[in-house]
Amino acid sequence: SMAVVGLAVGFAVGYLLRGPAGGGSAAPVATGQQPGAPAMGSSQEAGQPQQPTPEQLAAAAEQHAAPLLAKLQSNPKDAAVLIQLGNVYYDAQLYPKAIDYYQRALAVTPKNASVRTDMATAMFYTGDVDHSIAEFDIALKDNPTDGNALFNRGIVKWQGKMDIDGALADWNKLLKEDPSFQNADQVRKYIEEAQKHRNIKPGQKTDKPAM
Repeated sequence: SMAVVGLAVGFAVGYLLRGPAGGGSAAPVATGQQPGAPAMGSSQEAGQPQQPTPEQLAAAAEQHAAPLLAKLQSNPKDAAVLIQLGNVYYDAQLYPKAIDYYQRALAVTPKNASVRTDMATAMFYTGDVDHSIAEFDIALKDNPTDGNALFNRGIVKWQGKMDIDGALADWNKLLKEDPSFQNADQVRKYIEEAQKHRNIKPGQKTDKPAM
């Protein structure tokens, strides 16, 4: 597919969340830091490590994946291992591979809303907005109050579809259902930002991200 890595530029939205599917906590996942964007949570400290290159990320992912792939040899339907592999590739931004392993995990545990949310998020990062939203819809059918699913689906509706009302509905529902959501402040910022975008006339809408 075409290079759509900078998909999230042009908006104040800095990241989507990867959920705790593999037992880890939901960590913000940066979407290619664009210049001039508010650097979410990255304070410019001296001696901050360089961002790894895609090649370094891929090499590290393959290293992490090797023992998991070995485990899979003896039990190809081990959902826990498939999920861990999906997470390894997701975190390395190798989204098509992540989607593949998440799909295999979901074939074993179809009701796992966290995994489906991560897969839907990875689909958004590959530019597949329609499939992404469809998978979020399924995740939220299985778990209607899944915070990460509501958070991320709102971003995808906003960024992928310019569906501001849909995004606001997801975020308002999230704040109502889960007031202690760990990124609640972020959600409020997005609500404010999206409401500003609502004032843009349809004719001004641009298909390409504003740089």
